[in-house]
Amino acid sequence: MILEEARKAIVAYGRKLIDSGLTRGTGGNLSLWDRRERLWAISPSGLDYYAVEAADVVVLDEEGRVVEGTGRPSSEWELHLEVYRRRPDVAAVVHTHSPFATVLACLGLEIPPVHYLVGFAGRKVAVAPYATFGTAELARLTAEVLGGSGAVLMAHHGLLAVGAGLDRAFNVAEEIEFVAELYWRARTLGDVPLLSEKQMTAALERFGDYGPGPKA
Repeated sequence: MILEEARKAIVAYGRKLIDSGLTRGTGGNLSLWDRRERLWAISPSGLDYYAVEAADVVVLDEEGRVVEGTGRPSSEWELHLEVYRRRPDVAAVVHTHSPFATVLACLGLEIPPVHYLVGFAGRKVAVAPYATFGTAELARLTAEVLGGSGAVLMAHHGLLAVGAGLDRAFNVAEEIEFVAELYWRARTLGDVPLLSEKQMTAALERFGDYGPGPKA
């Protein structure tokens, strides 16, 4: 089986998406890029995460052509591929419909430095403009706003997190959902004081090896 370990990892982390509440049903998707093999694996479309087997996970080439897999590639495969093309430091993408991040995305609200853990993505998490799911336009707009950061909100859609491995990308998705919840709850009580540039710089320096962005 081509990219067998990567496909097994996608099965395992897909189930973690459900267990952690980062998505529901068959929503969201995740992928792993193998630059040595010049191939990548992505979760299949429309299958229950607990029904997915490694053979269902779809392997594609650098042009997005299916190489192997019994399932259909996620409808967001172009989004994943666009990120990989723009970010040579990224080898994993996790897209979720996590509740609090998606609430902010629907409101068009970026996640500011309300808590230092936003540093898992950078100094803030910006919002990419809305585009129809599964389109090249969505892929382009989201990848552009993601830039060099570790996560981006997708307007009226959800969250995209990246990393050098699925463990890292998943961790970013979890931490940013936590900060999104904090921010949403704090806003219900009034104006929210934010960390200054200086304070965020100091926090980012303290992150060290597990710090912001797509580190493993």
